[in-house]
Amino acid sequence: MQVSFEGIDQSYGGQALFRQLDLVIPSGQFFTLLGPSGCGKTTLLRMLAGFVRPDRGRVLFGEKDVTAVPVHRRSVGIVFQDYALFPDRSVLANVAYGLLARSVPKAEAADRAIAMLKRVGLEAFVDRAPAALSGGQRQRVAMARALVIEPKLLLLDEPLSALDVKLRLELRGMIRELQIEAGITTVFVTHDQEEALAMSDQIAVMDRGQVVQIGPPQEIYTKPRTAFAADFVGNANLIPIDRELSANGDGLRRLETPVGILLTKSDAPWTSGASLAVRGSEISVADHAPLQEGELPGVIEHVEYRGSTVGYTIQTTIGPIRVDSWAAQHALIRRRGDAVVLKLPHTAHIVEGHAC
Repeated sequence: MQVSFEGIDQSYGGQALFRQLDLVIPSGQFFTLLGPSGCGKTTLLRMLAGFVRPDRGRVLFGEKDVTAVPVHRRSVGIVFQDYALFPDRSVLANVAYGLLARSVPKAEAADRAIAMLKRVGLEAFVDRAPAALSGGQRQRVAMARALVIEPKLLLLDEPLSALDVKLRLELRGMIRELQIEAGITTVFVTHDQEEALAMSDQIAVMDRGQVVQIGPPQEIYTKPRTAFAADFVGNANLIPIDRELSANGDGLRRLETPVGILLTKSDAPWTSGASLAVRGSEISVADHAPLQEGELPGVIEHVEYRGSTVGYTIQTTIGPIRVDSWAAQHALIRRRGDAVVLKLPHTAHIVEGHAC
């Protein structure tokens, strides 16, 4: 089922959050609303659920206007960050609740609930109370409860944020597998860019009530359109561009910047006020030597050993540049105070705007 927002206006306390927002979520996709706190992603999710009604505009499920349709009539499954399980009911009763509320016979509801609990690996816990479960197990129960009613739309409100890293990795794979198996249009809200990249078919990057870019994860990461998207998704370094120079015959674009001539194969247009977005994982660090085009000098200010990678903060004439280096590729980890040369990749991408 395709889901659409048309001409949405929404204000809180006299401050406009959305102005004429339009957004289409394709049928059957895992669609992520990604952005910082306060950008409006949770408000959009609550509009889909029926908890919030826009000041103006329409919410459509397919061709049907559901803007004024109450929550219980929307055929929506919801998984919250805090699980929202009934503490006084068993796991089985929690999962079967939505079916019984829809007048499914008790025996059938129990059978369907048990089948779904088996699907999430909790068939042995049907008689337990939620308090007797771990956080990961409770989130599995919440997922089973949302899916057992066979909703037309699944809404996930930061369901993994309360879990530890290992559980998050485990559950995000389970959630994605269940969503693909059921073929349900799913809207996922998160501020975690790694989760968004790992799980999504499409990502909408949001900033202060606006959708600044929509696309598949690889496109969002490798070809961000704005400085905000480049920084928020992947923490890119942003180098202001003064102007574009003539090409030198090797197919590379030559950009004049405050740190010298930099090179790129980016196909994005250059306009006044643009920046070059450079991922720290793609920058090479070399010993200090005479500079060539595409290189800039710096001094290591901070070293952060992370096991498989080493993070460097390198001070340059335009401020700090972050570099992530694979530790296995370097027998010698560089030290604070070392003068180095940064070799920028030709995959660096031109984006609109500068660093905030």
